[in-house]
Amino acid sequence: VEMNEKELKIHFTPGHVEVVQENVDIPYRRVLVTGATGLLGRAVYKEFQNNAWHALGCGYRRAQPRFLRCNLTDEDAVRAVIQDFQPHVIVHCAAERRPDVVEHHTEAALNLNVHASGTLAKEAAGIFLIYISTDYVFDGRNPPYGENDAPNPLNVYGKSKLEGEREVLRHNPGAAVLRVPILYGEVERVDESAVTVLWDKVQEGAESCSVEHCQQRFPTYVNDVARVCRQMAERRLQDPSIRGIFHYSGKEQMTKYEMACAIADAFNLPSSHLIPMTEQPAGAGAQRPQNAQLECSRLELLGLSVEPIPFKTAVRDSLWPFLYDKRWRQTVFH
Repeated sequence: VEMNEKELKIHFTPGHVEVVQENVDIPYRRVLVTGATGLLGRAVYKEFQNNAWHALGCGYRRAQPRFLRCNLTDEDAVRAVIQDFQPHVIVHCAAERRPDVVEHHTEAALNLNVHASGTLAKEAAGIFLIYISTDYVFDGRNPPYGENDAPNPLNVYGKSKLEGEREVLRHNPGAAVLRVPILYGEVERVDESAVTVLWDKVQEGAESCSVEHCQQRFPTYVNDVARVCRQMAERRLQDPSIRGIFHYSGKEQMTKYEMACAIADAFNLPSSHLIPMTEQPAGAGAQRPQNAQLECSRLELLGLSVEPIPFKTAVRDSLWPFLYDKRWRQTVFH
């Protein structure tokens, strides 16, 4: 069932302007995306929007004018949004996801990552909720990690997300948890992702730069994660067994140093100034797992996985607007 609504449109032709009323079809399937202003949330919102879903995004600091401003730690505000919009699905992307920030601002991070997630799950009784979680729930000593392996987070961020998972599943047993690793995609600023932030070091060129070469990571493109969320949501509308814990991950294993070299290569830039740093410097912030590789067989067996777009292709799409040397665009695209 599609709903019809009237929309006012302005038609311009040379020397003539008229306002007309047109019918617009509104898809009947409704999805609420929290954290829609963030790196992953923007991709999730766009993926549903472009595939016959009526999407409502909410954010906080960056919400207006495109999205609804909603403080997720305010129970009444959350209840009002859900009652007004009546979504079939909620994808909960909002989180404090910077491990070093969580270490220092623990209370605010717990409010968002744990308590707000619990509230959302409670208010979303009867609605399919996907809670985005992290590979940092594991200690990284014995990879790969399956959905049923015992979590053992090393830092406060990992602990907060694990606690959030448990709150969500306690209040809403039909919910799904989707754990993903380090994310990147089309950023508003390069420091919005721990992958794209390497761009500044790559473009330095003249100055030598040391880059971390200890932890094994699996950079994962937000557009791929967004497709997985949509496929899970669409399957769930037919199949109530889509619930519990799922893993999704890119397949290319790299340290940050290797990512920086791959980024340089994707743009035909030199990487000889990049120096691999094989020891963690003292006082390097929150402890990170050595290798928290996620084993993703549950999605694969259900036919809900997505073949990842290759790192160099996706990182090129994400970073080309930030080139200092705009001439590069001509050489690559012509």
